[in-house]
Amino acid sequence: MLRVENLSKSFTIHHLGQTREAISGINLDVAKGGFLGIVGRSGSGKSTILKSIYGTYRPDTGRILYDSRDHGPIDIMEIGDHALIHLRKTEIGYVSQFLKVMPRTTSLELVTQSLLEMGVGHVEAQAQAKAALEHYDIPESLWNNYPNTFSGGEKLRLNIARATVKAPRLLLLDEPTASLDNASKVKVREAIAKLKAEGTTLVGIFHDLEFMEGLCDSVYDMTNQEMRHALA
Repeated sequence: MLRVENLSKSFTIHHLGQTREAISGINLDVAKGGFLGIVGRSGSGKSTILKSIYGTYRPDTGRILYDSRDHGPIDIMEIGDHALIHLRKTEIGYVSQFLKVMPRTTSLELVTQSLLEMGVGHVEAQAQAKAALEHYDIPESLWNNYPNTFSGGEKLRLNIARATVKAPRLLLLDEPTASLDNASKVKVREAIAKLKAEGTTLVGIFHDLEFMEGLCDSVYDMTNQEMRHALA
C-alpha cells in the first residue's frame, strides 16, 4: 500500500544562514491493512516523515509510492496539487496534535463536511457525525460551537473524529493520544482497532509505547533507522 524509499528532507533557517537535516535515507513500507508505528526521540524526524507522506512537506530526495484507489500506483512527490487535495479528501487522513480549521465552522459542521467529501448524503453524514462526536465524548452542548473555544483535549478528540469518521484507506497519526486522559485513549484505541479490522492502513507516531502494544504489526525505529517486528 505504501513504500518510502531513500527519503531525505532539510530545512533552511534563513536568518541564521543554516541548513539543518531533518531526515535522511528513510526506507519503510506498509502492507495494505497493516499498521506501522514510528518511534524515536523528540526531534528525530518522525513528524517530518508523516508530513512528507501527506504532502505538507516536499522532500529533497526519495520516493513515496502509494497504491491509490482512484489513481493506481503513484509517487506522491510527483503528483499535482489538485490530485493531492483529492487524495486528502477521499483516501488519506491525517491526525495531528493541533486543530487547524476554518473560522466560524462548528464542530458538527466540520465532522459532517468530512463525510460529505466522501460522497455521503447530508442526512446520513450528519447522523454519522453526531455518532462520532458522541463516541469521542464531545458534549452535545459543543456541537454548534466553534472549536477555538475548546480545550486542548477537546480539540484533539474533534480532530480524531474528523479523520476516523471517513474510514480512509490510509490514516496518518501524529501523537493521537497527546493530552488525552485514559478514558479518551481507550476510545481512540477502539476506533483505531476497528479501522484496522475494516482494512484501513495506518502509520502512527506514539510516545506512549504501551498504547502501541497489540496494535502495530511493525515498528520503524528512528534511532537505528530500521524496521522490526511489532512490540510483544
